[in-house]
Amino acid sequence: MNIPASEAQTVVKVVIVDDHVIMRQGLRALLEREPDLEWVGEAGTAEEALRVVDRLQPDVLILDLGMPGIGGMAGLERLRGRHQDLPVLVLSMEDRPEIVRDAFAAGANGYLVKTAADQELVQAIRAILTGATYLQPSMGATLARAQRHVGPLDDLSERERQVLSMLALGLTNQEIAAELVVSPRTVESHRAHIMTKLRASTRAEMVRVALQAGLLDSVRTEDAETAG
Repeated sequence: MNIPASEAQTVVKVVIVDDHVIMRQGLRALLEREPDLEWVGEAGTAEEALRVVDRLQPDVLILDLGMPGIGGMAGLERLRGRHQDLPVLVLSMEDRPEIVRDAFAAGANGYLVKTAADQELVQAIRAILTGATYLQPSMGATLARAQRHVGPLDDLSERERQVLSMLALGLTNQEIAAELVVSPRTVESHRAHIMTKLRASTRAEMVRVALQAGLLDSVRTEDAETAG
């Protein structure tokens, strides 16, 4: 008997990105147990993931962070320049609060560590499909404790600090985009987030905060250590 299209169950197309084949196979097997979730493709690097997403147009992307090449974090930023509405669930070994914050700042919709239970992964996928943000419950308290601020730049992600330091050095959005290998639109998004977090209304105000916080001093120190 044919099922009317209106009654047929919607199947969610999922792409898996992880550099470990055995991890991808395990996730694929998990998805195959769920009638509404379908594996449609996979990738072992962020660069490959961008091509796969362009070609397959999935409904959800499961993304590791620690991969060869540009890595998952930079890959996520590039992805957001091309697929702004694609729900992305980060599945990583990293549980450090600063990494979690950076992932959400880069455009993640959900975050799980790889020790999570199978059903929690399925729950996270279904949550971000509704537009919700998902954070593994066991990480909530750790992240909350790390939210205690001791300086004006503590709210900024590592990428936002990079962008702010480059703005303070006088680089344009286009120059920053070329340096970080992202789109100018992504830089503009970072800049808007920085201004909001620092409560700055002009570039001059942002630069003043960066200088007062010693951001450029730390950049120069890192450059000197690299050169040495």
